[in-house]
Amino acid sequence: MADDETQATPTPRRPTFRARSEATPDEVLRRNYVERVKKEKTPYALADEYGRLATTPYEEIAEEDMLRLQWHGLYHDKPKLGFMMMRIKLPNGILTPARLRAIAQLSAEYGRGHAELTTRQDVQLHWIRLTALPDIFARLEQAGLSTRGGCGDVLRNITGCPVSGIDAEQRFDANPVLLEAHRRFSGNPLYGDLPRKHKWTISACPHHCNGPEIHDVALVGTIQDGVPGFSVWVGGGLSASPRIGKSLGVFVGLDEALDVPEAIIQLWNADLKYRMSRAKARFKFMVDDHGPEKIREMIEAKIGRRLADIKEEPVPAGRTDHMGVRPQLQPGLSYIGFPVHVGLIEADQMLRVADIAESFGGEIRLTREQNLILTNVPEARVEETLARMRDDAGLSLDVNPIRGHSIACTGEPHCNFAVGETKPRLAQIIEHLEQRLGPAAADLRIYLDGCPHACGQHWVGDVGVQGTTLKTPEGKEQAYDLLLRGGLGSAAAVGKAVIRRVRADDVKYYIERLLVGYLGERQDGETMQGFFTRKTDEELTAIARGDSLNYSL
Repeated sequence: MADDETQATPTPRRPTFRARSEATPDEVLRRNYVERVKKEKTPYALADEYGRLATTPYEEIAEEDMLRLQWHGLYHDKPKLGFMMMRIKLPNGILTPARLRAIAQLSAEYGRGHAELTTRQDVQLHWIRLTALPDIFARLEQAGLSTRGGCGDVLRNITGCPVSGIDAEQRFDANPVLLEAHRRFSGNPLYGDLPRKHKWTISACPHHCNGPEIHDVALVGTIQDGVPGFSVWVGGGLSASPRIGKSLGVFVGLDEALDVPEAIIQLWNADLKYRMSRAKARFKFMVDDHGPEKIREMIEAKIGRRLADIKEEPVPAGRTDHMGVRPQLQPGLSYIGFPVHVGLIEADQMLRVADIAESFGGEIRLTREQNLILTNVPEARVEETLARMRDDAGLSLDVNPIRGHSIACTGEPHCNFAVGETKPRLAQIIEHLEQRLGPAAADLRIYLDGCPHACGQHWVGDVGVQGTTLKTPEGKEQAYDLLLRGGLGSAAAVGKAVIRRVRADDVKYYIERLLVGYLGERQDGETMQGFFTRKTDEELTAIARGDSLNYSL
């Protein structure tokens, strides 16, 4: 035996650590500033003070009230010099022509004529002054619209399949359940003081176009023994700590569908542990702590009955963005999905879209990928509608489909968290790929964010792009990380930042080379995600930099 093996093992040092504080109401208030602000004044109570806020100089409004305004759909625009972003909450992104027209008019008068479509099927306006709040809120209410609960520690806008109720392929119409959930829970003071934001999605789309894998709670439509209902997935979410949701293993029929998410929101809301730290104040961390099996037990104890087991989990039929001309469930009618480049739309465009939809009794539906859909188009008027949308509204199907597939968050110049350009950068990347690769770029989904918060869902794009900074001898400059291997659907996964700190102007070349590499080396039926998974980090980095790309299209 060697000498060193005969020596006595040294006594290990006891680790030093701070004891974890018990989650009590007092400790929550001591540690969490936002909890103190909510305790001092219920944020929804600020609705009685719009007049005061409108007449108070911006610099004199307490920061606590600026925080409470989030519950009314308002955030500081960047820089914090008096302008606000306003988020209009639209359950499942459904708009009548009259409501779209009301938004367009507010955009023209108060938002410099611009608006943006979001990944939660909302509409956002920028450049809003607090002096305009009384008029804006009165006109929104008159139009049947609201910003209440658009932001803040609440249940956010409930999303779903934008063509629910009209899609010929749907498993069943999930809109009645979704709209009832919105009526019961959205903007409800009982759920106006959650540990942090909470996100639901409800759909029976066979393609899972609404991204159920990345929600706190997803009701995923399926049919079991001839009965329509939902599988329940929990614990998904992105931001800086991404998670893919997990099934509870239960099946709930339509009449009991909302019992489970209601129990979940009550259980999570009551556990003070998830109010101690804002960084850990999401339902996904409760699922991490307990696991889906224990969460199911807690739900069953809460509602007082055992839930039925799911016999077979719903599997997505494939990917879709619902773009183009498609037959509706209703005979003689079609819906038409129009790409909205980087999700930006002008007031005049919205007015024209409203007029066109109104001319045949249609609606407007907004999508997760920041596009819009016209519904109830008579077959005899499809060509006329396409021409009017192209010539009057500036929205055409005669574009590369990559424009309808790709997403960018608000980012620069409006968001205070963004460290890089988002929508202008995505537009630059797309236009470069269109010029260089044409139709070969059609199926690529680029999801781009200006920071780790992942409003643009960069973790699950074919290529995810996240803004960061690069240190140079001259100082810091904009750069981006490229995330690969992420995706939604049957191969849902969180991407990995494989290539880091790419200079901003080089990102389009890196993505071009990654796409060319995939198209040149893919195996039969291999997806882009599969190709990136098969390749090592080093191989992908070499392809992106052009070190090992010896072929072209």
